[in-house]
Amino acid sequence: MKIKSILVSQPEPATAKSPYFDLAEKNNVKIDFRPFIQVEGITAKEFRQTRIHILDHSAVIFTSRTAVDHFFRVSQDLRLTIPDSMKYFCISEATAYYLQKYIVYRKRKIFYGDGKFSDLINIMKKHKDDKFLVPLSDIHKQEIPELLDKGKFNYTKAILYRTVSSDLSDLRDVNYDILVFFSPSGIKSLFQNFPDFSQNDTRIACFGPTTAQAVHEAGLRLDIEAPTPKAPSMTMALEQYIKDVNKNT
Repeated sequence: MKIKSILVSQPEPATAKSPYFDLAEKNNVKIDFRPFIQVEGITAKEFRQTRIHILDHSAVIFTSRTAVDHFFRVSQDLRLTIPDSMKYFCISEATAYYLQKYIVYRKRKIFYGDGKFSDLINIMKKHKDDKFLVPLSDIHKQEIPELLDKGKFNYTKAILYRTVSSDLSDLRDVNYDILVFFSPSGIKSLFQNFPDFSQNDTRIACFGPTTAQAVHEAGLRLDIEAPTPKAPSMTMALEQYIKDVNKNT
């Protein structure tokens, strides 16, 4: 069956230069974007119930821009003044520069890695006397606490936001040839919205091994997987599949 339509379970790209738009034009397919999951911040009341005190910590570890946003949101809701002495350890340079939205960057102690948490851990080793706060989502990489435990860091894990399923009820009667997923949460959202979902001729594409595992555990057929040596990106994997299928149909 020829591929004519794709639903990508992420927000629409902010730039017109996205490879998804090139993919649609080159292969004459329709691509829609719809986030299957969304981030919801916990309230100040919920945070108080955790009995975690932000100002008891001398450093904060940020693994994403979302974590930055929710750390400062909760701090503001609690009417806390974050001291200038607070240290910030960021997963990447981009995350570190994002701090400028909330603080005077040049006046603070800010450190950043190359995008890998293991690299950030190496930087943190010079600051073993600090007490670290780690703002996270309820769904996060287990590598983070594992590496902190292994390095014997003094840290507190603070769940400041959660991943919840989006309402997709308006898609009930809309069918796509390919559904594209990027996380196990996306698969969970699919079945929360459509408990009676039957795959039939719909192709499933996914990015990453944990998402692939979620596809299999849900009893779905995985048709397109990335990254692979031949297709390091999702758009490349989709293009190869579409060309192969549409050429033979």
